[in-house]
Amino acid sequence: MDLDPVSSNADSYRVVFENARVRVLEYQDTPGDRTTPHRHPDSVMVTLSSFQRRLATDGREIDVELAAGEARWLPAQEHWGENTGRTPTHTLFVELKDGDAAASSGTLGPA
Repeated sequence: MDLDPVSSNADSYRVVFENARVRVLEYQDTPGDRTTPHRHPDSVMVTLSSFQRRLATDGREIDVELAAGEARWLPAQEHWGENTGRTPTHTLFVELKDGDAAASSGTLGPA
C-alpha cells in the first residue's frame, strides 16, 4: 500500500515545491471529504483557511480546530482525516527530508 499522500490522495494533495531538503505539499478539501490512510514525515503545517477535522490512526481519534494563518509542528505520523466542519480545508505542509520519513512518533495531529 502506497502511503505517500500525493499518490494515495491525489485529488487532495499536490507537490508545490521540492528539493533535496524539503517537499512542500498543498492540501485542499471540502466539508465531508475523507482521506485514505497516509504518512507524513516530520513537517511544518501552515493553515491557509480555518477548518475542523477528525484525525485517526490505530483506533484513536482526535478532533482538531485550527484558524487560518497558524503554523504548527507535525511530528512524523500515519493517519487518515475527515473534514468535519462547514468550511473547506486549505493547508501547506513543509515536509522535512532530514530523517526517517517512515518513522512514526506515535503522536496524532499537530503539536
